[in-house]
Amino acid sequence: MQLPRVSVRTFRWFALASFIAMILIIATGAAVRLTGSGLGCPDWPTCYRGQISGSWSLHPAVEYANRLVTVVLSLVTVATLIAAVRRVPYRRDLTMFASLLVVGVVADALLGAIVVYSKLNPWLVSSHLIVSLGMVIAGAVLYHRSKYLYGPGTRADLRDPRLRRVARLLWVPFVLTVVAGTITTGSGPHAGSSRGQLRARRLPFSLSDTAWIHSLAAVMFVSIVVGLFLILWQSGAPDRLQRGVRRLATIGAVQGLVGGVQYVTHLPVVLVEVHVCLAASLAIGVTQFHLSQTARDREIGLEK
Repeated sequence: MQLPRVSVRTFRWFALASFIAMILIIATGAAVRLTGSGLGCPDWPTCYRGQISGSWSLHPAVEYANRLVTVVLSLVTVATLIAAVRRVPYRRDLTMFASLLVVGVVADALLGAIVVYSKLNPWLVSSHLIVSLGMVIAGAVLYHRSKYLYGPGTRADLRDPRLRRVARLLWVPFVLTVVAGTITTGSGPHAGSSRGQLRARRLPFSLSDTAWIHSLAAVMFVSIVVGLFLILWQSGAPDRLQRGVRRLATIGAVQGLVGGVQYVTHLPVVLVEVHVCLAASLAIGVTQFHLSQTARDREIGLEK
């Protein structure tokens, strides 16, 4: 039986679902770590000696629930890939990004298994977050492309060559901030394990030193964004660009405030969870600002 064709409008909803799924992976993964449930299930893909759960206590339940969420999100990304193949008109770029999400989810799941069997190796845990953030970015690109026309013969008007270079360079302080942040977390108290479990190792760095480096990178990123906003505001740049930079500046400022408060209050789990989710939001903001440098026409049927 042949699967039905997928319209442009319907595929946009598939792309949005995959995009949201990537964000949920970040949020649920952080929850596992912050509740100390990383070793709640010592086996993979089962929980304990071939059983779904060794017990229904908090840590096994949280860890296995996260795995079930990952399974559901994997199905969403596979469905999006199938929808991309059946989309009318067919677009190779959408299929490529949908495939990238499927590969990313599988790689993230396998990395999660290695993390479990390595007893929460801090380097692997940090890599786990970076891979997940990369999937959020890919999901944002897929959703953006699902709304606009790409390919030969389509409109692609560059708004400002100088601004595009700045948008590209903005990735440098952002990536530095993210990497420094994951190292800071890997040096902090939230190892992902809890009392009664094997104590997970931490990165061999001082928390105060890594937090200082992370804060410097964050200040550099926010300073560039604020300066960019002031330039765009004074030059009368298009509202779309101003909104994008204003959003980045706002989230960056809130992120910095949350980071400072969580450090002086000894990293309460709620604030750390918020900090991680805001990092995903910043990744989305940087991606959208980069994509907005080129003006494109909406897909036919999505003009409004």
